[in-house]
Amino acid sequence: MRRVEVVGAVIYNESNEVLCALRSQRMSLPGMWEFPGGKIEPGETHQETLVREIREELSCGVSMGPFITDSVFEYPEIVVHLHTYYARLAVGVPTAQEHERLEWVPVQKLMGLNWAPADLPSVHKVMTDFREGQRPT
Repeated sequence: MRRVEVVGAVIYNESNEVLCALRSQRMSLPGMWEFPGGKIEPGETHQETLVREIREELSCGVSMGPFITDSVFEYPEIVVHLHTYYARLAVGVPTAQEHERLEWVPVQKLMGLNWAPADLPSVHKVMTDFREGQRPT
């Protein structure tokens, strides 16, 4: 089975909201939510990938924060190894280029979304971090 290494950005704001992306009908897992990001290209670091992917997917820039967690999930046709990091907006306003829509969601309401399975460990960790006052500053 094919394995892919991907990174996701948990972009948060001062209001304790996280930017969530709804997968479009032309993507795999349509109608499920995810953290924006994408595949790591050969020779790229996780941070370089996230900066590039956010620029391509959201037409904005981010500053990278600390590592959150990683998870491996086996879908029917692919194994996804997802690495997530906190991030803050640095330049521009996020605009959906590939996703159906973007939404700022309060951290305490994240579990109300239908998440892609690979993203769930990150959702749980983010909720724990914010509840315990450990979110990055």
